[in-house]
Amino acid sequence: MPNPKRKHTRSRRDSRRAKNWTLDLPSFAPCPNPACGKMRPPHRVCPHCGFYGDRVVVAPKTAKQKGEEGGGAAPETGGETAA
Repeated sequence: MPNPKRKHTRSRRDSRRAKNWTLDLPSFAPCPNPACGKMRPPHRVCPHCGFYGDRVVVAPKTAKQKGEEGGGAAPETGGETAA
């Protein structure tokens, strides 16, 4: 098995190691829905309008639906008491 003729410097060693750990930014694609057009991850349903390809796959969540998913707690009555 061949052996190195000279010692590699710390700089050369570290630069070689650093090339393997470069981070890539996640890619995004525009939503195919002409009314939306927001950026979304490729090959995923648009989180803003529920569009995928050429049709609506998932109904978009409204502000009221997001509040209802709070974990099953009883709804507040607004301070009213029954007498």
